[in-house]
Amino acid sequence: MKALAEYVMRGRSQALWVAVLAAGTLLFSWVSASVIALVTLRRGLTEGGHILMWAVLPAAVVLYMGEIGPFGMVVGTTILAGILRHTVSWQATLVAASFVGVLTGLALVILSPGYLAQIADIFSQIFADFEKRLEEGGSEVQILAPGPTQIAGILGLMNAFSCVMCLLLARWWQSMLYNPGGFGTEFRALRLSPQVSTILIGGGLVIASFGIEYRIWAVLAALPLSIAGIALVHHKVHQRGRGSQPLVFFYMLWLFFDLTKAAVVALALIDSYKNLRGDQVADNDSDNGSGDAS
Repeated sequence: MKALAEYVMRGRSQALWVAVLAAGTLLFSWVSASVIALVTLRRGLTEGGHILMWAVLPAAVVLYMGEIGPFGMVVGTTILAGILRHTVSWQATLVAASFVGVLTGLALVILSPGYLAQIADIFSQIFADFEKRLEEGGSEVQILAPGPTQIAGILGLMNAFSCVMCLLLARWWQSMLYNPGGFGTEFRALRLSPQVSTILIGGGLVIASFGIEYRIWAVLAALPLSIAGIALVHHKVHQRGRGSQPLVFFYMLWLFFDLTKAAVVALALIDSYKNLRGDQVADNDSDNGSGDAS
């Protein structure tokens, strides 16, 4: 991974070719998004925007073929990278990621209702077949298939999360090349302010009150808290010098159990008020690891 980061930072042409070639694929579009974010973080939004201008062309072709992933990822990640470079604040960047997810969902609802309906029909058929098999086995269970609005929210959440992951990768690359060890310090210090956490939770509850179809949209408000909670776990593990094994176990729990995800959000919310780190670490507007942003 370091070799790839070194290669794309040799010059515009190297970054351009990697970003353009990767943007036209479903499997490696994350590479394109991360490369553009790395260039943006190091050299500015003008340089990153130049590469994005060419990378969106193959991504637009994939979009026309019915896959929104690459296009949404490269555009969204570049926006977040520009915000992080300008503000040097993970808090502002993560809040912006939630808005990227909302805008992605709204764009699908407005511009691609047929696409959403097609996916909803596929889910309806799958769930209907599953219910039929359960009935044949003597069980009567009714499973509600997601509707177009829910699917738009799911896709928006997926895009927002993917953009954050690509940005984290780009920041890690940047740290390896120009500030070794800085990314770990910066990430472990990530902590949301009480005001922002309150607004996020309040906004999520308001959105969820609109009905079951909007509950997945409410999860977008919890995305910054999720990342902050993960940062807190990293901080505690590092503070106690326990190596990587506890983190592997944590991520296994986080991936497969929703209760773990909820606990991480709760911990982040408590941490924003009580500072569970037990030190004087400020929120993500601190200068830790941010010296290589320009």
